Amino acid sequence: MIHARFQTRLSDFSLDVDVTLPGQGITALFGHSGSGKTTLLRCIAGLHHAKGELRVNGDAWQYDGRYLPVHRRPLAYVFQEASLFSHLSVRRNLEYGFKRVPESERKVAIDEAVNWLGLASLLARQPDKLSGGERQRVAIARALLTSPKLLLMDEPLSALDHHSRGEIMPYLEQLHDTLSIPMIYVTHSPDEVARLADHLVIMENGRALANGPLTETLARLDLPIRQDEDASVVLKSTIAEIDRNWHLARAEFPGGSLWARDPGRQIGQKLRVRILARDVSLALEHHPDSSILNALPAVVTELADGNHPAVQLVRVEVGETPLLARLTARSVAGLGLRPGKRVWAQIKSVAVID
Repeated sequence: MIHARFQTRLSDFSLDVDVTLPGQGITALFGHSGSGKTTLLRCIAGLHHAKGELRVNGDAWQYDGRYLPVHRRPLAYVFQEASLFSHLSVRRNLEYGFKRVPESERKVAIDEAVNWLGLASLLARQPDKLSGGERQRVAIARALLTSPKLLLMDEPLSALDHHSRGEIMPYLEQLHDTLSIPMIYVTHSPDEVARLADHLVIMENGRALANGPLTETLARLDLPIRQDEDASVVLKSTIAEIDRNWHLARAEFPGGSLWARDPGRQIGQKLRVRILARDVSLALEHHPDSSILNALPAVVTELADGNHPAVQLVRVEVGETPLLARLTARSVAGLGLRPGKRVWAQIKSVAVID
């Protein structure tokens, strides 16, 4: 478990945060530019000296006025720009941090990091011969080879073009599934949150507006993210069936299942699916003659105003799993939607994002 409590004031910004985070998996610090995400990360790293307390899985890094300096905090920090040693090859960049860790304390082997991040063909190259995505993969591998107890990543994909971001994301997903090292990941990208995070902290004006498990936090209607056009929920599911004839896969989640485009995985494998609120419609009756494959029995639990008088957000629950629907206020009134009302949530298979 990670407990971070900080108060600090900069020239035109103040941070006042008290959060408890899981001691494993990926926690995303999410919010718009200037919300305090990076400031909080720098306080955790010790790069910014703030008042407060920090405990990481039982170890006190800052408490009662005592302050563990940066070089004594067993963490690794990956910045937006990959800062590799330009005079060293990729292999020697990786060895740099690895050799400084006592053999008895090494948690990650060079071969493991190379395999996880697909670096085997790059080991002999110099940094100036790498693409942006390749440099960042090397930077992440080098950070892991210091065997940190906490990995901090500050918008590691923000400096990359669209192609490079797409190239590196599968490697980050593999790290998520493989690493036992807890990670705190700063981003303003809903897509990165959906694909990587287990836990979510929503930042605004130097404060943590929300702090909780990913699906539950995304489904809250009392937070400003509900106004975003990309408002969504993320379901952690398991592939239960594959329809090879139509290239579809049925993903089971607590309370139901839905059909999505076949992601090329096997039955029994885990799959995250992201469902945008704008891609969910509600009906009072089941319509089996519809082109929409996914019609799930649900119960309305909450309603909230959208970002325009014509729009409302509706939260429903399919079993124990929440979904969001963005509807017109006219439709909400016409269907008589209210908490407790039973409905059918309709989701196009082609709209499900895996």
